[in-house]
Amino acid sequence: MKFFLLKLYDRYVLGRPVTALLLVSLIITVIGIHATEFKLDASAESLVLENDKDLRYYRSIRARYGSDDFLVITYTPKKDLFSLETLSDLRKLRDSLLQMERVESVVSILDVPLLNSPRVPLAELPENIRTLEIPDTDIELARAEFRESPLYQNLIVSPDGKTTALQVNFHRDQVFYSLLNRRDSLREKRLSTKLSRQETEELAIVSEEFKQYNSTLIEKESEDIATVRAIMDGHRNQAELYLGGVLMIASDMIDFIRHDLMVFGVGVLVFLIVMLGLSFRKPRWVVLPMACCFATVLFMFGFLGLVEWRVTVVSSNFTSLLLIITLSLNVHLIVRYHELHAQNPLASQHWLVMEMVKTKILPSLYTALTTIVAFGSLLFSNIRPVIDFGWMMAIGITVAFLLTFVVLPAGLMFFKPLEVRPRRDFTHKLTRSLAILVARFGSSILLFFLVIIALSVIGLTKLTVENRFIDHFKQDTEIYRGMEMIDRELGGTTPLEVILDADRDFYASLEEEQEPDPFDNVFDGEAEGEAGLSGTSYWYNSYNLLTLDTVHDYLDGLSETGKTLSLATTMTLLQQLNENKPLDNFMLAVIYKKLPSSVKQNLFDPYLAQDGNQVRLSIRLYESDPTLRRNELLQKIRRHLVEHMGFSDDQVHLTGMVVLYNNMLQSLFRSQIQTLGVVFLAIMLMFMILFRSLKLAVIAIIPNLVAAGMVLGLMGWLRIPLDIMTITIAAITIGIAVDDTIHYIHRF
Repeated sequence: MKFFLLKLYDRYVLGRPVTALLLVSLIITVIGIHATEFKLDASAESLVLENDKDLRYYRSIRARYGSDDFLVITYTPKKDLFSLETLSDLRKLRDSLLQMERVESVVSILDVPLLNSPRVPLAELPENIRTLEIPDTDIELARAEFRESPLYQNLIVSPDGKTTALQVNFHRDQVFYSLLNRRDSLREKRLSTKLSRQETEELAIVSEEFKQYNSTLIEKESEDIATVRAIMDGHRNQAELYLGGVLMIASDMIDFIRHDLMVFGVGVLVFLIVMLGLSFRKPRWVVLPMACCFATVLFMFGFLGLVEWRVTVVSSNFTSLLLIITLSLNVHLIVRYHELHAQNPLASQHWLVMEMVKTKILPSLYTALTTIVAFGSLLFSNIRPVIDFGWMMAIGITVAFLLTFVVLPAGLMFFKPLEVRPRRDFTHKLTRSLAILVARFGSSILLFFLVIIALSVIGLTKLTVENRFIDHFKQDTEIYRGMEMIDRELGGTTPLEVILDADRDFYASLEEEQEPDPFDNVFDGEAEGEAGLSGTSYWYNSYNLLTLDTVHDYLDGLSETGKTLSLATTMTLLQQLNENKPLDNFMLAVIYKKLPSSVKQNLFDPYLAQDGNQVRLSIRLYESDPTLRRNELLQKIRRHLVEHMGFSDDQVHLTGMVVLYNNMLQSLFRSQIQTLGVVFLAIMLMFMILFRSLKLAVIAIIPNLVAAGMVLGLMGWLRIPLDIMTITIAAITIGIAVDDTIHYIHRF
């Protein structure tokens, strides 16, 4: 079989090099045309687990209490924040933002209701709501309210009163969420049962529609971010402004990925050209390998564009890795060619090339396969960008192998062998020294590496997935500075939400209870509903509000938390307006019924479900806090609420980006540790097939184990966390180590 394949190869590749190269060029051109459709993705969806039940719950909460589709602009004026000139500039900034097509509202200090400037008696609240926009508003009282109000302090105005924030809310895109929910519901059903033919077709259609719509939406969001920045630029002479928010981070990360692809790709390309020139000193040994590299990368860019496979922050380094692996295959062939030529100076070019291929096809095939297996470990991560990176590298390495054994040998057939000249081998002294060292001190070297292995194992126990999202960015980027500003001045960055449901027994008692609502007639014949909420609600009554107040104080008192908002904040504010007298159920019912919608929108809707049987506590964490341990914090909160406060486990739900990001990190850790053993077992079996010796297979696997263990152990010692980027380091290390191992032992 091997002889037959080599004969075909000789006939159609080496015998007809022009035809072979033209065919390859045609394929690369047809696929490469689609490189113009190559796209990037940095959406929040690309940073969470697939089929995460917490993700589904998070989306349901967002639909009920409001979307995360907003931007935050921090505004630090050069003059006093409450001066007429500053307020006028702030008004112009807000109005300019409101003119944007997709902006639904802008919340600023100009728009929020003021309840203590001067203090409005509770009875007059519905008729006497004022804002900073009302001409006779007392500015000094407003200044004091923003700094002291339990609702506004450390949220919309910094504690020192010098910085404020504007929240730019975008319209919730119903088409996007409709397509998303339908796609995900079909995906979930596919996990538990087999889809019908109609459902399978529907899933394919809705997935394609979602992909296309999401692509359009990303472009719109990027345009919106650019427009917001242009508007901000017109106000930088009056104030220092920073932009923040999930939408901005996603947009900027796409620019970072594009920049990384260019910098890494060009940097590696230049480095490889220089190294080839210094090593082989002839144009053919630069042009042919670089042609293989270029063809491989162009094919992959075109392929990714054709199948609409987006590159994320995780896979942004696939270009440089693919260049390195492709060149590695080429260098092994070139070195073997030179060796054959030196041993057989009178041999024909055809014989030299054919012998080169014969002696290198098998080890090169196994290096490609084992490297693919190494990157295959990423397929078990449950995180779509990491899985995609594994597939991209597997496909790319396959293409690199095929092109290397067509383009380089066929290209060499157009050249004649050069005259054999003695050449200085700059690696000879190094390799010879290592050989002598190993021969003389083999036992000591083994002992040394046993110590290294022991240290690596200790380092592995120190490996963690806890990291700060802010550290993924340089300190001079707007993302870093904006997050730091919001953290430092405006009560924290990363959102965490605690959702408390009604007790399960409460619903059972409602069904049994037939007594009429005591507040049915409070509002002169108006229908019950909102008026009687304190009588039908689990949370909106004087007793359970005290429990909520205890939960609020606990969360607000944690060192990791910044600003905490909940219905308890609203009650504190309303109690102040009631001359600090407690609010009974009758007053609670009256307040909820009579409050104007603008006030209710700020004080009730974000924290209380319409039926009053679920409350939401909104917490922001200090992302820049170096001691933040997300997983420990989430476990501590749940444990306190269940074990110390008596809530049942199904009453307490923790959600928000903190939970989703933590789930992703914890999954990374588990999948990396669990799959490494499987990967090494697979490589071990491949070594046994290649070398046909258990002894050589064991010897071959050791350097790979040590290399991967040393890298991960060193990360543990240096406190470098395992995250969505560094998760790939073990796969890369193994992929390169097996290449060296196979060629070394095969040659031996």
